[in-house]
Amino acid sequence: MREELFQMIRLAGPLVLAELGWMAMGVVDTMFVGRVGAEAIGAVGLGTMVFYGVAISAGGLLLGLDTLVAQSFGAGDREGGHRSLVSGVWLAILMIPVVMGAIWALEGILPGFGVDRTVLRATRPYLHALIWSAPPLLIYFALRRYLQALHIARPVMTTLITANLVNLAGNWIFVLGHLGAPRLGAEGSGWATCLSRIYMAGALILVLIRRDPDVLRISWRPDASRIWALLKLGAPVAGQMAIEIGVFATVTVLVSKLNATALAGHQIALTTVSTTYMMPLGISSAAAVRVGFALGRGDRHAAARAGWTAVGLGAAMMSAAAIVLLTVPEWIARLFTPDAAVIAMAATILRVAAFFQLFDGLQIVITGSLRGAGDTRTPMVSHLIGYWVIGLPLGAILCFGRGLGAAGLWMGLSAGLIAIGLVLTAFWWRTAREWSHRVQIVSP
Repeated sequence: MREELFQMIRLAGPLVLAELGWMAMGVVDTMFVGRVGAEAIGAVGLGTMVFYGVAISAGGLLLGLDTLVAQSFGAGDREGGHRSLVSGVWLAILMIPVVMGAIWALEGILPGFGVDRTVLRATRPYLHALIWSAPPLLIYFALRRYLQALHIARPVMTTLITANLVNLAGNWIFVLGHLGAPRLGAEGSGWATCLSRIYMAGALILVLIRRDPDVLRISWRPDASRIWALLKLGAPVAGQMAIEIGVFATVTVLVSKLNATALAGHQIALTTVSTTYMMPLGISSAAAVRVGFALGRGDRHAAARAGWTAVGLGAAMMSAAAIVLLTVPEWIARLFTPDAAVIAMAATILRVAAFFQLFDGLQIVITGSLRGAGDTRTPMVSHLIGYWVIGLPLGAILCFGRGLGAAGLWMGLSAGLIAIGLVLTAFWWRTAREWSHRVQIVSP
């Protein structure tokens, strides 16, 4: 267990920092547009939800690379790993026009949801800029999954950290209008994000060539059977992401019906909990790789041990996050805006969010462990029921029926996440127990 903890931290540490670096871009965007006004904060929040609702769900199709590459690596099948990489890149390319077209379509129907007009005016140009980041983002997703499945995590971390510098400079120039650039507000934040993602894709291409020069000599013809294998593994993951992002997007639209202050407070809270979520998300990626690697070499006991190690790390991190959200929510909100009304709204929501932090950590880490084992359907079903059957209906009742506003919607989400965390923990316990039991049966 001590050796597995060392290996898990060695892999998960850079991935956690990479995820935090990824989230830092959104935090920086919100902080910069927060100096423009509440409408700009709401626009970035709404536009980001629309973009990520499509792009990240599509990127979920590539998460099957965790399983295929890690299991090939564990079995010593380097050729199989390369075939998976080629298939992942081709799948990313094929998804580019689909993703961009879907975002354009969703942008056109936003007025039908009754979004506040001032927020909508700022959202449209932001989305028009952000949409051009979809091609490099999808290529980045494919390359990252391959590299981290090979336990090459530090370059991924470095890429995200340095990309934040690109994004920071872009926001300073385009949002606030420095170095002779026009003051674009929310739209400028979209262009800054686009530039940073072009940098991310380019950086990982260079890392891939340097760390695995054989990729220059392999065949890059698409492999239909391997693409199909990726789709079978990734489709439930994409579905799960669409379920999760979709419910938060729906909540964002519902909050936008209240007022700009509620939407700004919601966006600050969402950015904050998304940041805490990045920590177990990095551990989840490491869990998928470690579990898949162990199963690739035929060691089920090691796979169970890797999963439990990841669960312990995720639970510890998110328990600490819950304490922070409960004790200093106003201080967190002040990092984003000086508006007293928005600070009060965000602080109320953050206190509600503190109660689901532990369970959010459990569910995402266990989802990664199950993905390493090739099970991507169980988490999808759990998220569908937890969010859409329990969380969202309860939140809508509390918000509009009981008059609790945005906090009521978050109470419903909290109940749904607690249910998901408990169910997946029970399922993982049974799975790991079966693995250990089988090992005991076949052991001499």
